[in-house]
Amino acid sequence: MSLLPFAALPPHRARSFLPQTLDLGQWNQIAPWFDALEKRAPDCRSAAQLEDWLLDWSELSAALDEESSRRYIAMTCHTDSTEAEQSYLHFVEQVEPELKPRQFALERIYVAHPVREQLPETRFHVFNRDVKNHVDLFRPENVALETEEAKLSQQYQKLIGSQTVRFRDEEKTLVQMGRYLEEPDRALRQEAWELVAKRRLQDVDKCEDIFEELILLRTRIAKNAGFDNYRDYAFRQKGRFDYTPQDCLRFHDAVAKEIVPAVRAIQKERKQQLNLAQLRPWDLAVDPQNRPPLKPFASVDEMVDRTQSIFNHLDPELALGFRQMQDLNLLDLDNRKGKAPGGYQSTLSEARVPFIFMNAVGLQRDVETILHEAGHAFHAQATRNEDLYAYRGAPIEFCEVASMAMELLGNEFLEEFYPTAQADRARKTHLEGIIGFFPWMATVDAFQDWIYTHPGHTRAERKAAYLALMDRFGGDVDYSGHEESRAHSWHRQLHIFIHPFYYVEYGIAQLGALQVWANSRADKATALADYKKALALGGSRPLPELFAAAGCKLQFDTETIKPLIELAQSELNKL
Repeated sequence: MSLLPFAALPPHRARSFLPQTLDLGQWNQIAPWFDALEKRAPDCRSAAQLEDWLLDWSELSAALDEESSRRYIAMTCHTDSTEAEQSYLHFVEQVEPELKPRQFALERIYVAHPVREQLPETRFHVFNRDVKNHVDLFRPENVALETEEAKLSQQYQKLIGSQTVRFRDEEKTLVQMGRYLEEPDRALRQEAWELVAKRRLQDVDKCEDIFEELILLRTRIAKNAGFDNYRDYAFRQKGRFDYTPQDCLRFHDAVAKEIVPAVRAIQKERKQQLNLAQLRPWDLAVDPQNRPPLKPFASVDEMVDRTQSIFNHLDPELALGFRQMQDLNLLDLDNRKGKAPGGYQSTLSEARVPFIFMNAVGLQRDVETILHEAGHAFHAQATRNEDLYAYRGAPIEFCEVASMAMELLGNEFLEEFYPTAQADRARKTHLEGIIGFFPWMATVDAFQDWIYTHPGHTRAERKAAYLALMDRFGGDVDYSGHEESRAHSWHRQLHIFIHPFYYVEYGIAQLGALQVWANSRADKATALADYKKALALGGSRPLPELFAAAGCKLQFDTETIKPLIELAQSELNKL
């Protein structure tokens, strides 16, 4: 597709099952290859033959995944392109509904295959567990519902991506307006914040309407699969074999006990430094000593060059990986109108290379974002020689360890962007952001827990539940006069709309990343070696073993949290 920022890329392994030329956007060209796999399965009489069959299935899945990724990338890079939108929706509406039952049929064949027990248990334990889980959950009647869910998610992205304001006689995206919240001029900050807040409120009903349709769809999907509520379905669907909803509720309690007080202490210091009676929402991003915003770079090219220098310091192998992404045009990093919000890393599964998407506008958080997404990219590159498609991805809880740990490890070399004093200021901001993230994570996760375990709730009840969580986790910020903006502030959290229940993973992973960072304080070489070793495992081992390989524990209780927050606070005191 011409709208893609990168050129055609060859498969990492030459195709041995599929023809070299195949239109993966047309189901009538795809279906025969599923037919071939189904027909061949009974002829697999040995473990070696069944493994070959799995590798051919992997080749087909990777090719289709890459086709889907390419269309998604084009759509998010160009939300104002009819061509990109139609191409993406064609795949969602015409291919995926056909694809899901055929993938399920292969999964069912595999689970029931008489030779499956002959495969090495150590190698195939996770794959067997996950495929069986998919088979247990699949319902043909949910395919059409999931298609409608994807279309509604795209509507939300299009709505949010179209939001702009007129500020100082210029049209600005809401992402671009974020830079003004770091300006020392408080009146300017307030003007910018209120303008954005007013614009968001214009779409409140549209967001609520989309979300209520999503709730109804997701509840039907869960009921069809035999679950009382969507939360319990989501835990199974996401393969959360190693923790429960109750563990997450305890996580929220630990955040309230150990981290919210630390956030309030940071906010108290900020209020004193700014000499304010109350913190207002436009006072949260500005430097508390009223210094001008950090300006790490003037152009995206400069950001990329300086990020490359960080990886040159950190590790030669990682540096080479980031250089490859530049050489292959696998970066779309600038913010512009018509581009979807946020940032992500997507793997082109047949070429086995990562692509990074973000919206850089010249802020310190852009540096954090590029380090974060590069961590995901390094994860994809570390598994490039894994031929079983399913193992080239890992559980999200560990994928985010890869990215969040890279933020902390890369921060050691922020002098590539700043003089030392400003680098320390950036490190302080980053650590405060980590501490401040946990209460927001708990808010988002607890809010979704409430939403999907209270079927039939009203819009007013949902609003009240969210405000109660904001009171519990939101810290000391005065929203007087902006109560409606506070009550609907969750609308900007795209995960709630597009990736339900995909947020607690960030909290679990942040604890893992802090452990990697703590390990690096004691022994940098060993911590980095363990990190890379764990990334190379992909998804081939259960989640606790992935954490252990990285030198971490999969725990998110008070006992785990307390020393990590104390370390972060100790480092903050030095900065």
